[in-house]
Amino acid sequence: MADEAKAKGNAAFSSGDFNPAVKHFSDAINLSPTNHVLYSNRSAAYASLHQYDAALSDAKKTVDLKPDWSKGYSRLGAAHLGLYQYQEAVSAYKKGLEIDPNNEALKSGLADAQSAATASTSRARSAQPPNPFGDAFQGPDMWAKLTADPTTRVFLQQPDFVKAMQEIQRNPSKLNEHLKDQRVMQALGVLLNVKLAHGGGEEPKPVTEPEPMQISEEEKEKNEKKAKALKEKETGNAAYKKKDFETAIQHYTSAMEIDDEDISYITNRAAVYLEMAKYEDCIKDCDKAVERGRELRADYKVIARALTRKGTALMKMAKCSKDYEPAIETFQKALTEHRNPDTLKKLNDAEKAKKELEQQEYFDPKIADEEREKGNECFKQQKYPEAVKHYTESLHRNPKDPKAYSNRAACYTKLGALPEGLKDAEKCIELHPTFSKGYTRKGAVQFFMKEYDKALETYQEGLKHDPNNQELLDGVRRCVEQINKASRGDLSPEELKERQARAMQDPEIQNILSDPVMRQVLTDFQENPKAAQEHTKNPMVMNKIQKLISAGIVQMK
Repeated sequence: MADEAKAKGNAAFSSGDFNPAVKHFSDAINLSPTNHVLYSNRSAAYASLHQYDAALSDAKKTVDLKPDWSKGYSRLGAAHLGLYQYQEAVSAYKKGLEIDPNNEALKSGLADAQSAATASTSRARSAQPPNPFGDAFQGPDMWAKLTADPTTRVFLQQPDFVKAMQEIQRNPSKLNEHLKDQRVMQALGVLLNVKLAHGGGEEPKPVTEPEPMQISEEEKEKNEKKAKALKEKETGNAAYKKKDFETAIQHYTSAMEIDDEDISYITNRAAVYLEMAKYEDCIKDCDKAVERGRELRADYKVIARALTRKGTALMKMAKCSKDYEPAIETFQKALTEHRNPDTLKKLNDAEKAKKELEQQEYFDPKIADEEREKGNECFKQQKYPEAVKHYTESLHRNPKDPKAYSNRAACYTKLGALPEGLKDAEKCIELHPTFSKGYTRKGAVQFFMKEYDKALETYQEGLKHDPNNQELLDGVRRCVEQINKASRGDLSPEELKERQARAMQDPEIQNILSDPVMRQVLTDFQENPKAAQEHTKNPMVMNKIQKLISAGIVQMK
């Protein structure tokens, strides 16, 4: 659930929808409150919204949770920089570079912070007397007020005015330098909620009539088209949410015709076609979006989104065509543009579906039986490597055949590949728990590995299903002989040393020897006969003692 919310947040962030991104990252944090990446991502989203206080809080949380992660300090530096806390930003970027000295983002951030700090110091040295009205430009609501008022809203489209506002916000004394700018005076009046009169010099225009932007007719027409196209897109989005797909298509198409420099209209229409199961139309739109996006040098994330949508349509079609390769290739191309978690998941799902389909198509019990018989003939001729090949092919054709696993386990045992033989024998028992051959194969492997107590348990388990099986009975007898040999102390020094070394690598033996209760039991057997007598009445204790005897760790005299 947290990963799903995170993926939605990443997708929203990539498309520039920062408020939804914050919401999705917050949902993910509620589900996984110790995940440092989630706080980092939300910090970036807050910073993109210019909500630097919130960005700073999340950045600090990121660093607290993962102090050795360089990106956390990058988020911290960016938040401080947004709040004009230049020295703190420099410190944050430097800490990040101590962890990752070659991180280009940290290097770039540090250079920006140092440059801003130097400029701030220079301004402070040559600062003019503070203007009493400078405080009006402080606070995060300055931009909201200027945007809300119709007389200043138009100024925000003028870069020189925005730059002047930013300078005054950073350094209120800068207001003195801009008092001759009637736009700044107009903004001051809006922020103070008063109408300011102007005296001296050229008669200014009324404050209710701000200086109009000087733009060409061509630029004006272009802006009008974009606004009209955007309105069509918004209407299409509303229809899409209501599942009114035909109406949505009409509006997205209109937006495309009005403005052909925004490929989001094409990808949105592709999304509608996808919902309508018109997969070929969806694919055509996605190809068109990618082609046009490359012509316009669009953001690689937007192109990746179009490719991912195409891959999704191809996956839907693959359920009928049984051809997953085109979808896999498309998802891989999308990931080369932008590594998005949602796209990666779709790629993994496509590859998994392809593998399952291949297994289904290859499944053929008849050919599997033929290959197993070929393996049996090779086994009789002692051609064990060839037999393994045939048994393996048999299992490819029918992965659920316990006999093939049993026979291949016997081959591996003959070849001395005991771990592989043990694995096959256990798989055989898993598939057919009452098949005695599985137990004889497993017991034989364990016996050759000199794990006599384990082999004895395996043979005894097999006898529960087939009490008269002579092979299992013989296995029990051989194991008992070896265990008794250890109990009597009849092992040679070399045999004892080898068995002890092997036993000390056995997790079960390690657990017994590290158990404080069993350590006390062993001490009692040596020093306290009365207590030892009581221990012999405990079946669990004696079972563990017997394992230590079989392993050569303990000898009874």
